Amino acid sequence: MSATTLLGGLLPAVPLVAGLVGLLLPPDGDTGRESARRAAAGLGVAGAAGALLVAVALLVTLDGSAEAATTWVDLGGLAVSLGVRLDGAAALVAVAVTAVALAVQVYSVGYLRRGPHDDVDVDHRYPPYAAQISLFTAAMLLVVVSGDLILLLVGWEVMGLCSYLLIAHDRRLPEAPAAAVKAFLVTRVGDVGFLLGIALLGVSAGSFRIADVLAHDHATGTLTAACLLLLAGVAGKSAQFPLHTWLPDAMAGPTPISALIHAATMVAAGVYAVSRLWPLFEAAPVALAVLGVMASVTLLLGALAATAQDDLKRVLAWSTVSQIGYMTGALAVGSPPAALFHLLTHAAFKALLFLAAGAVIHAVGTTLTSRMGGLRQTMPVTFWCTAVGLGALAGLPPLSGFWSKDGVLVAAQDAALHGAGPAPTWVGWLVWLAGLVGVALTAWYATRLLLRTFFGEPRLPLAHPHDPPAVMRWPVVLLAVPAALLGLAGFLDGFARRLRSGAPGEAGVPELAHLGPELLLPLALTLAGAALAWARWRRDPAADPATALGPLRPLFARAFRLDDVQHTLVVRPTNALARVARTGDEVVVDGAVTGSGRAAVGLGGGLASLHRAALPRAAAGVLAGALLIGLAAALIGVAA
Repeated sequence: MSATTLLGGLLPAVPLVAGLVGLLLPPDGDTGRESARRAAAGLGVAGAAGALLVAVALLVTLDGSAEAATTWVDLGGLAVSLGVRLDGAAALVAVAVTAVALAVQVYSVGYLRRGPHDDVDVDHRYPPYAAQISLFTAAMLLVVVSGDLILLLVGWEVMGLCSYLLIAHDRRLPEAPAAAVKAFLVTRVGDVGFLLGIALLGVSAGSFRIADVLAHDHATGTLTAACLLLLAGVAGKSAQFPLHTWLPDAMAGPTPISALIHAATMVAAGVYAVSRLWPLFEAAPVALAVLGVMASVTLLLGALAATAQDDLKRVLAWSTVSQIGYMTGALAVGSPPAALFHLLTHAAFKALLFLAAGAVIHAVGTTLTSRMGGLRQTMPVTFWCTAVGLGALAGLPPLSGFWSKDGVLVAAQDAALHGAGPAPTWVGWLVWLAGLVGVALTAWYATRLLLRTFFGEPRLPLAHPHDPPAVMRWPVVLLAVPAALLGLAGFLDGFARRLRSGAPGEAGVPELAHLGPELLLPLALTLAGAALAWARWRRDPAADPATALGPLRPLFARAFRLDDVQHTLVVRPTNALARVARTGDEVVVDGAVTGSGRAAVGLGGGLASLHRAALPRAAAGVLAGALLIGLAAALIGVAA
């Protein structure tokens, strides 16, 4: 085993060990709470920092690609291997995952110490919380470096379990357990398809090794079916239409967990999985067409829903849904490097935005922007960091999101106008037009969020809002650097070459970042969206710019009521079926068992009462029986 592949194996192992040891820590009772918190925080931070160092070392030492595998188990001729598959894209994504995980671990030390409404420790369950973050990080890194589909599936499923535990962490919130269950069940629906797709590919190739699966000549029907099944899992994990409904409700979890899920794990896993298996999707244009439709609908749905939200975290949650739509749209038009480039910049600015939002919530004690305002003077560091994050989200040059989003739009434009890429031309038109509309909408709601949170006068009296303490402030400040500058890496040949190494044979545009006339239309739409929100706010700073939506606002706020549709078509029938099954079990199955028991007890009781009869009554009974038997015998004899 080479040093490079050893680093690849260590990458998920380091946070895994930290997580497992953290789970073994004793409960932090009243007497040992502080010591348990310190030990848990130390393990969590050390695990994330160690993983980041390994990821950086891997990025520096990896030249081209590397792979190492050993057969783990052979299931009737189907080999399952234990090993890694490394390339430049995997190394860059690993650095992003570990950097965000480290920021979240450090930030959580301060965020979960004090509650936003009181001076009491929010969390006496901090040790399992820190350990679960480490396990979550390890699971995502396993997905990143895995060289076998079964191993990738293990990381995929562990992420789902950890997301359930972390979203439900604050059990004082009644909505947290329900949101965790919803996230678990909705993503499980997609994971069924993902599992079947992996099984189909493994049986077709005779192996689950990714190299073998990619090299095998699959039948067209098998390949298309497998890719469509994989897309079901992508829709669930990456919150794409129609399995997107869990993500906004997941905001019931602690804000650092929202940053972790939205920025570099979970929702990014689906995008990365498609890019990892890109040659299969490239040969299945039907699957790419489905992915393009799914991406376009999700992009617009998330952006429109974000325009009408009052909750600070839900605005960011719907923006994640929309931005993941840009990434899957880039995949649909045949440009995995553009998708991965936007994934990396999104990891930086979305982690920044969620941690900055956590600082605001921590200071003011509410998540509703209608109760904020005027925080620019009292929270200057948080304000400037949020401005950088929202600027990158909106695609304001020269911030990172401008260059990566432009890469997606140029790839879609090239597919639409010149037929580049493996998908049908209409897919390029759909993704390009949806992306352009999304640019204006994103600039509008990002500007609205900034104005309502930090400008104007406070709408409610707030108790001395201030910038967060150093343990929370420094992760936010440091994340502002890649959120502002990472997009410029798209001009570097080495960076672009590493991203392309994960998807050879790209049919899209050659550059990741661009300077040319194709920038003008997205930039004009960005400025127009921001100007409309600003002009509406200027007319009446006390009013919400979303009032301009008129009667559409409730519809957008409820995301076109798709959650209600899902509840009506899926949840209610399932609950009704469950009630029928329960009633049948209790009345028919249990009733038969209980009834037969009661009948046996009754019969036994009757026979027992006869056996307990007094002697005269027993003698009379015997005599009567003998007479009846004799009479019957006589009648039978006469008849004969």
